[in-house]
Amino acid sequence: MINDMIADSITRIRNAAMRKQEVTKLLYSKIVEEIVKIMQDKGYIESYKVVEDGNKKFINVVLKYDENGNSVINELKRISKPGRRIYKGRDEIKNFKNGYGTIIVSTSKGVLPNDKAFKEGVGGEVLCSIW
Repeated sequence: MINDMIADSITRIRNAAMRKQEVTKLLYSKIVEEIVKIMQDKGYIESYKVVEDGNKKFINVVLKYDENGNSVINELKRISKPGRRIYKGRDEIKNFKNGYGTIIVSTSKGVLPNDKAFKEGVGGEVLCSIW
């Protein structure tokens, strides 16, 4: 049994990008789907699709590469962990990597990227960072 679904998903995406695979398969959970949706909206991945295989659900993620064959994702990192939760206020998540990166935050208004969380005026648990 996996204790941290988010860390497992991030590791699977990172490993697939290093091996230059086109598609990777993630275990399904609602929060992982929200994170992958934000990654697609921000242009870090091509697309994703939720697939049912019997009684289990998976998320197939199509990775994105530039014209040289390098992954668009430079760094994908889990911040808040089950053993040590990290919370940031609205002002602390305003900018990341001068706007080139994204922090994904779990707020009272759902899972949001840092720019939307700042506009909504909410802070929360910092799930991961990507640039």
